[in-house]
Amino acid sequence: MWFESWSILLRILLVGSATYLTLIALLRLTGKRTLSQLNAFDFIVTVSMGSVLATVLTSADTTWAQGITALGLLAALQFVAAFLASRWSPFRSVVTSRPAILLFDGDVRPDELARHRLTESELYQAVRMSGTGDLSQVKAVVLETNGTFSVITRDKYGEGSALQDSLLGEGDSPHG
Repeated sequence: MWFESWSILLRILLVGSATYLTLIALLRLTGKRTLSQLNAFDFIVTVSMGSVLATVLTSADTTWAQGITALGLLAALQFVAAFLASRWSPFRSVVTSRPAILLFDGDVRPDELARHRLTESELYQAVRMSGTGDLSQVKAVVLETNGTFSVITRDKYGEGSALQDSLLGEGDSPHG
């Protein structure tokens, strides 16, 4: 069916505009984290918000108030989860993954690649995309919690303190 009625289209325009403006306000209230590079929990909340918006737009059975309540709930859950993750490490370990060292001192770590379902080719691509063409210049490649790669060159490594506690257990060596 191509067209049912003008009233349905008018509802989509009015409810969609109101919901969109409310969603923008909610995203502003929840802070930059919601719009930053996402960890798994943030991704789930963002996709869920999009799903709620789509449902409010296309389903005459869902009221604007129901949609706003659902969006508010998702924003509140994301805020609470971010708050708890920033203050309580057991919760943080549930909702975020740990960064993984994929290469250190020229040694590719095949177990880490396999654990994260990556290939050496993808690792080398990350190095190339960082602007580095020579693996001997790379001290470490890290798969970050948001799925991006950090390539740390030897000249930027320093004492490596950025790798110690967050990537390794206390007392562990980055050499595996």
